[in-house]
Parts: sequence; C-alpha cells; structure tokens
Amino acid sequence: MSDATPSTAPGTAPGTEPLGYDDMARDIAEVPAVEVIVTVAVNLMSAAAVKLGLTEEGDEHKDLDEARKLVQALAGLLDASATEISTFHASPLRDGLKSLQLAFREASLVPDEPGQGPGEKYTGPVWG
Repeated sequence: MSDATPSTAPGTAPGTEPLGYDDMARDIAEVPAVEVIVTVAVNLMSAAAVKLGLTEEGDEHKDLDEARKLVQALAGLLDASATEISTFHASPLRDGLKSLQLAFREASLVPDEPGQGPGEKYTGPVWG
C-alpha cells in the first residue's frame, strides 16, 4: 500500500487547491439558468441514448425501463422550462427528445399505445 495521495482532487486542475463549497456556489451563481437547464437536458439525453442502446456498445448497456425514466424526465423538464428558455435552445432539445421517443418505440418489443410512451403525456403522441 502506498502513502501517496492523488495530486489533485476531483474537479480541480493540477497544481490548484480543491474548491470549497463557497467557491463552487460562487461559480454556479455565475452560470445563467438557461445554461443549467440545457446542460441537464443534454445529460438526460445522453443517458437515455446509452440506455436505449444507441451507443457504440449497443445492447451492452441497454435497459428500456431506465430509458423510459430518463426520457420521461427529459420531457417533463422541457415542458416545464419551455417558457423560460428561448426557441434557439428549445428547438434542438425537442428534436432530440422526439428522436429518443421514436428510438424507444422502435426498441420496444411491445410498443406503447400512441400517447402512452415515455414523455408523451407532455408532448402528445409521437409518430415516425
């Protein structure tokens, strides 16, 4: 066993001190809400794509139950924030959501009824 400690803590650059809670709060305070919302949406989209098997590893991480939850959360976030973010930000996110919903429908062995798929209570039925 070694007494060596990592040269940097997670979230810090080499040669710098770890950020404390106050430093992180100040950093996030400078980020516009739209950027936070878009970042969360992109993370949900990425996680859903992995769970739908749309990555290079394909079926290795495929889990439609988990994908359903992520797509539902993404749809809820976009629905709730639609009036808060501009069309510039919302349009590509809605397009991505629709693509994930279609991929979910295609991956399902027993497809949901129209309007019953993940997120469709927010978006309405999704058709190809």
